[in-house]
Amino acid sequence: MKNENLPEHKIPIILIVDDIPANLKLLGDILKSEGYKIRPVPNGEMALQVAEKEKPGLILLDIMMPGIDGYEVCRRLKENPALKDIPVIFISALNDTDDIVKALAMGGVDYISKPFQSEEVRARVQTHLKIYQLSKELKEINATKDKFFSIIAHDLRSPFTAFLGLTKMMVEDKKNLSPEMIDKMVGMLNKSATNLFSLLENLLEWSLMQRGATSFVPESFLLNSKVSDCIELTLDAARNKEILINTNIPDSLAVYADKRMFEAVIRNLITNALKFTPKGGTITVSAMLADTNFVEITIRDTGIGISADLIDKLFLLDAQTGRKGTEGEPSSGLGLIICKDFIEKHGGEIWIESEEGNGAAFTFSMPVI
Repeated sequence: MKNENLPEHKIPIILIVDDIPANLKLLGDILKSEGYKIRPVPNGEMALQVAEKEKPGLILLDIMMPGIDGYEVCRRLKENPALKDIPVIFISALNDTDDIVKALAMGGVDYISKPFQSEEVRARVQTHLKIYQLSKELKEINATKDKFFSIIAHDLRSPFTAFLGLTKMMVEDKKNLSPEMIDKMVGMLNKSATNLFSLLENLLEWSLMQRGATSFVPESFLLNSKVSDCIELTLDAARNKEILINTNIPDSLAVYADKRMFEAVIRNLITNALKFTPKGGTITVSAMLADTNFVEITIRDTGIGISADLIDKLFLLDAQTGRKGTEGEPSSGLGLIICKDFIEKHGGEIWIESEEGNGAAFTFSMPVI
């Protein structure tokens, strides 16, 4: 089967809509043999419900059905922003030119006349799934480009403007600055430089990842020691906000991961927690063996929390999720996107538990072998 080696979540779902059970079975058998997931439904109303819930990769749609016909189903699909890009192939006994033109005008990408040939169905389904996937990848590339220019235009420009303003003031008015004021400005410069370095580091990681230039060399190492090294790099920021960072990780617990990627994930998640935790708060990094194959690592804070609406957008490139920290710290939202990509590179997952005003817990899984 052509899709048998794909991860479960990447196997395409094909929605088949036909009021004749024999047609549903025949089309289902043809496409199951190719390794696709099949969702057969007998009418248009059910097709719209299933499409909304499961977001199939392609829809095979009969025209003549009781209730709403295939034309109307297609029209409603194309009016729904979440479903409009799903390719629809009409399969119908109607084979007049007018019927075919109407189907394509409604938004169908192709038309197969009944009785159909199994090889034709396979070939056309495969072709339109490939086109659809390439279209999605192109949109993701454009979203990546837009995100990059957004960061350059705003998130990178703003801290540089503040940095240049402070240095200009120190150069032009240095004779009138008291030692106390100089100390204060030097502290502000250090904070601005630290934020800029963190953003540039993420931009570099992200750029390498987008170009496929990121090396991936997993190895086994003790989790507690590596997490402690990462925490050490964030202690100055933690002290400035009087935030305590605790760990609860068994000494013998190990992971099998790319060290550089793992460090980037821990660094970003702890830095993120520091931004959104008020002075005097606490951050706890804990880990446990979830099963024989994966360790689950959690970074929990006592910060301002995250609204349910924002949680759904945190890992989307084209969503505006950046917000300032509890003391005005800048945030581009890029760090979490890098975390997700690096974690998924290892076959792991990342998820969030949070309530607005009641802290947040970011948990991710990493393999142990």
